[in-house]
Amino acid sequence: MKNDVYYIKRCGLLAQEAAAKGDAPVGSVIIKGDEIISEAIEASKYKNDITCHAELEAIRLAVKKLKTNDLSDCAIYSTHEPCILCSYAIRFYKIRKVVYQHAVIYLGGVSSIMPLLNSKEVPPHWGEVPVIVHLKNCK
Repeated sequence: MKNDVYYIKRCGLLAQEAAAKGDAPVGSVIIKGDEIISEAIEASKYKNDITCHAELEAIRLAVKKLKTNDLSDCAIYSTHEPCILCSYAIRFYKIRKVVYQHAVIYLGGVSSIMPLLNSKEVPPHWGEVPVIVHLKNCK
């Protein structure tokens, strides 16, 4: 069975791809069980669309592939702490686990002054606070 480090390393490879295209070096993977459901790179500059964060792109693909808005059986991995925009989507789609490597202090969904990922003050239909794992020293 693959572990968190395996998926974070895959995110790192995706981040290199994003950087090569001129975007921020961010990659994201969504898994269900031990299977990668979707993966994506940061594409905000490439697509000229500020909403094309790696996490959102991966969520869009997962929702389309699984044909559901309920991703409660899924985990999301990212090179960077999901921002508040991505955190909104993660909570809305009820993703059960969030694993990231680099903190994003100003707009991060955990470490900023707007900790949407671990807030209990969200609409009740969003579900529970996801398990949050910060893999600081993953090489």
